Amino acid sequence: MALPSTVSAKALVTTGSPVRVILKLALPTVFAMLTQSAVNEVDIIFFSRLPCPESSTAQAALLPSLILLWMFGGSLSAISVGTQAICARRFAEGKSVDAGGVLVNSWVCSLLAGILFTVVGYLVMPLALNALIRVPEVRVAALGYLKWRLLGITSMAATFSFKAFFDGIGKTHVHMVASVVMNVINVFLCVALIFGRFGAPRMGMTGAGLAGAASSWVGFAIMVAWAALPHYTKHFRPFDVTRVVKGLMTDILRLSVPSAVATVAVMSGFALFSGIVSHLDSVSHAAVLDSACPGGHAEAVNGAATALIVGILKLTFTACLAFGTSTATLVSQSLGAGKPEKANEFGWVSVRLGLVIFGVVGLLEGVLLTKPLLHFVTQSPAVYQTALVPMRMMGLCTPLIAVGMILTQALFGAGNTRFVMLVELVLHFFCLVPLAWVFGITLNLGLPGIWASAAIYVLLLTSAMVWKFRRGDWQTIAI
Repeated sequence: MALPSTVSAKALVTTGSPVRVILKLALPTVFAMLTQSAVNEVDIIFFSRLPCPESSTAQAALLPSLILLWMFGGSLSAISVGTQAICARRFAEGKSVDAGGVLVNSWVCSLLAGILFTVVGYLVMPLALNALIRVPEVRVAALGYLKWRLLGITSMAATFSFKAFFDGIGKTHVHMVASVVMNVINVFLCVALIFGRFGAPRMGMTGAGLAGAASSWVGFAIMVAWAALPHYTKHFRPFDVTRVVKGLMTDILRLSVPSAVATVAVMSGFALFSGIVSHLDSVSHAAVLDSACPGGHAEAVNGAATALIVGILKLTFTACLAFGTSTATLVSQSLGAGKPEKANEFGWVSVRLGLVIFGVVGLLEGVLLTKPLLHFVTQSPAVYQTALVPMRMMGLCTPLIAVGMILTQALFGAGNTRFVMLVELVLHFFCLVPLAWVFGITLNLGLPGIWASAAIYVLLLTSAMVWKFRRGDWQTIAI
């Protein structure tokens, strides 16, 4: 039985000043996603404390490892797009039980698909690493890391199903709590397993993989426990598996699959991007000898530098994504309440907030704090020098990144997932990857040239999303 519309109206998060509403919804999401993202950022910092060349080898192995992990787990996590969009619509319509039914179908699908993707991941992983990583030591480190992290694919996907439900009904603080607990546990396990503390074996990068997988399951358990509270079981019935129906699951997948394809395109594009960086290490300055390494050991400096840049910027990307997912909730709830003009207003207000907030962040990352940030995450002078110019370039692109990601998620919330999928496919395979090769390898511009292709990609992506959102045809999509 659906709740009365008056109960739903009181619970909607779209009432009030747009700026206040966006910040109230977005800030817990930002904190939660930054905390969850810190699971990987902690790895970068801890790896920098390992002896050289183990430190730069681990850092160089981290980016391709995360790309492969997200290619499997992230594509599954795209089910959150359809889950959040439909949950928010049903909740705005006063159909709380139907919103809970969306969650049931989502988490069942996530668990089953997660198990399948885990098996496929173990079969594909050695071949993928051979294709992506040219330096043998880096490849071995990545293999040890991924053999554990792949065990967290199922928990990652299912967690996103629950996150999408709670975000869709405006309870963004739930994932924040789970992320904080998960990250505290991850830090403790990383210290124990990477460095061999508290009686644990010293496992290096492999230990970080085990810590990440274990903490992922803890986060999932917290989300499940929250959904099992009496309020949610009474009004939403999130564990009533008798409501798993083909039609609803099809609706969720219809919205989510284009997002999953876009995720695979993004990860494939960045996998090829990472492969070009590895190629740069293997053919031009493959074995850069650094005085910081005892005995003159070789470092994969371009791969390590790229991992550091991505690691630092990932915090910004994650915050932008959090603003975007909050905007998606507001857009979807507004459309569900029959107020498309309000959905449009929320989108543009969020963009203006993003420009201001992430403009300041970009100034810090690209100008004022670039050197201290890089010094904090690497002890290698060669890696530091290699990363400096690309880091400045991408830091200054931060406001554009914010606008692009916010409007991408807003279109997801409206159900316009196919457009985003097509844009990502075109830009990754006809812009990012070819330009990275031309600038970095053909024109011999090195790592700055490779990252220049990423800056062009960001500009084109943002332009496409602004154009589409301004057109307004997404306001008439029925979910």
